[in-house]
Amino acid sequence: MDIALTVLMAGVVLLLAARLTSPRQDRATAARLAEIERRLQLVMNHLGVVDVRPDPPGVRDYLARGQKIQAIKAYREATGVDLRAAKEAVEAMMGPIS
Repeated sequence: MDIALTVLMAGVVLLLAARLTSPRQDRATAARLAEIERRLQLVMNHLGVVDVRPDPPGVRDYLARGQKIQAIKAYREATGVDLRAAKEAVEAMMGPIS
């Protein structure tokens, strides 16, 4: 009986450990963070706050040549952000579309 209880407890511990590190939870956290960042950007735009960090290398050069996809790729490589965040950042660098 003690062996069965020990095995059962070990199984419960393993299941809990797997649940805590599940990719599903990571995706949910990433989605929540992306939404928070999107809302922060909306607030910054509304207030007219400009982020004065230097642009990642090469991004402006690609934009000057009209290579938006290459600019997004360069931005992602330099910053490590996801595709959506890189696209939004590069489009913000492009300025408002007339």
